[in-house]
Amino acid sequence: MTTTYREAIKQAIRDALNRDERVFLMGEDVGRYGGCYAVTKGLLEEFGEARIRDTPLSESAFVGAGIGAAMAGLRPIVEIMTVNFSLLALDQIVNNAATIPHMSGGQFAVPLVIRMATGAGRQLAAQHSHSLEGWYAHIPGLKIVAPATLEDARGMLWSALEDPNPVLIFEQVNLYNMEAELAADAGAVPLCGAAVRRAGRDLSLVTYGASLHKSLVAAQLLATEGIEAEVIDLRSLRPLDDATIMASLARTRRILVVDEGWRSGGISAEICARVAEQGFYDLDAPPARLCGVEVPIPYPKHLEDAAIPQVETIHAAALELVRPSGRST
Repeated sequence: MTTTYREAIKQAIRDALNRDERVFLMGEDVGRYGGCYAVTKGLLEEFGEARIRDTPLSESAFVGAGIGAAMAGLRPIVEIMTVNFSLLALDQIVNNAATIPHMSGGQFAVPLVIRMATGAGRQLAAQHSHSLEGWYAHIPGLKIVAPATLEDARGMLWSALEDPNPVLIFEQVNLYNMEAELAADAGAVPLCGAAVRRAGRDLSLVTYGASLHKSLVAAQLLATEGIEAEVIDLRSLRPLDDATIMASLARTRRILVVDEGWRSGGISAEICARVAEQGFYDLDAPPARLCGVEVPIPYPKHLEDAAIPQVETIHAAALELVRPSGRST
């Protein structure tokens, strides 16, 4: 059936609530308002206030409550409106959720799921539009996933709720309205393992989230010019699937990492470092990356678009990697 990314997530939440009485959802405006991006619309009427809980505007408080509930045996899904607001709960996420299993010697698990919107493209300006998932991928004890397809959006939540570790799910804001076919019986999707979304021989485009779909369009443009790009969807930022990345590099011998996040100290730098460490002798060109411009995300549409990778800039960066300075190969 044809549905949207938004509805796929709602299906996943509904299925989880029906499947396991320990599951509940909490966050700002998730109940009566139906969620900032309408993902949870209608769930309050279906499941009641005990399972769909509107919280005060205090990320630290309700993320902390979610950690406590998880340690007590429940399976909370905590929604944070935007990744920028998650910074108000850094102490809870980094100093508690990520560390308690380790500091307790494995006596306490924290099976917590945190969902949050990430990325730019909706003219929500600098305090609502950044891509900070790479920050969280730096933290041991957390699992970081970024579903880019409807199957992953639905199936990764299922797997996250069964995981004993805290899982952060980053949903790029431009994906909510995306339509695609989704099998009615679509099931769980592993929280690790990248996917080859397009096979190629001339270079590897490694990306995640909404940039996946831009990269696929760029790959189509490159194909008209005789360049076959392989497109890798990371899906998980922690753990990273080194094996899939290196296998793709061995086939194409060139790699371009596309990331909405900032270049300095970002996830793209980590991937390029691993490529240099593990695949140096497979490289026919230095590993390249195309990232967000290092400014707070602007509000005006033309400046917002200019601040993050687009199909045209991905195409140009890939072309330069394969045919430097316009020279034919």
